[in-house]
Amino acid sequence: MTKFDKYMSPMTDEQLRVACSKIKHVALDMDGTIYMGSTLFPFTKKFLASLTENGIGYSFLTNNPTKSLADYVKKLKNIGIDATEEEVYTTAVATIDYIKVNYPEAKRLFVLGTPSMIAEFERAGFEMAADSPDDRPDVLVVAFDMTLEYSRLCRAAWWAKQGLPYIATNPDKVCPTDQEVVLVDCGSMCKCIEYATDRRPDIVIGKPNPDMLSGIKHKYGLQADEIAMCGDRIYTDVKMAQNAGALGVLVLSGETTLETAINSDPQPPITALNIEEFGKLLIASKKTL
Repeated sequence: MTKFDKYMSPMTDEQLRVACSKIKHVALDMDGTIYMGSTLFPFTKKFLASLTENGIGYSFLTNNPTKSLADYVKKLKNIGIDATEEEVYTTAVATIDYIKVNYPEAKRLFVLGTPSMIAEFERAGFEMAADSPDDRPDVLVVAFDMTLEYSRLCRAAWWAKQGLPYIATNPDKVCPTDQEVVLVDCGSMCKCIEYATDRRPDIVIGKPNPDMLSGIKHKYGLQADEIAMCGDRIYTDVKMAQNAGALGVLVLSGETTLETAINSDPQPPITALNIEEFGKLLIASKKTL
């Protein structure tokens, strides 16, 4: 175990230096990594600036599908980050891409999701099925729905039981928050449906699905080991990096505690207190070339 002040790694010093020196792009989780709830971490803007100054690109990836791309860009702007829709990739967009490729004839969907997310699907050309047994959809989509109505949860369970194609946007159990409440996320909603119907989603989009990094690889012409995936969860962010062959970086500014990180098997390639500490390691490694 190579240990540093405020970060650690199972790699040797040399292995860690080599791995970090290859990085040309950082894929950043959002909630719990660059902000918490509606509060930007004080180190985030400096971290992003240091990446730009050193010729390292970055994108924002999130398993939270509750907002459209436009809403995420607006949220980022409101908390002090200027971003474009091209720099943001959500599981809602990934789910849209998946349906279009794998169910090209699908038109009508039954979606458990927020109005903002549903607007993203409608903008992509899909129609929403009503909460009625007479309006049979082509595909069932279950997402992190902060506007969830009990009747719609029951309807989703019904369609799952009827054998419709069933897609979950993300596996997260809870959503990080700076409020004193547990935000029940998509993974927990799917467990509810599973308990009621004995049916699991056919596929779970989003981290740790490595396809979430495919867009970055193709868009910027990168190899997997030239990308660092940085986030606050081992079972989504770090696992996706592992699945994709990228460098996984766990930050302890969100869901995961130091105790969980230490007891994880295998250990994340890098565990850092936050993105600021990872940034210091990354830039230092670049300067040793």
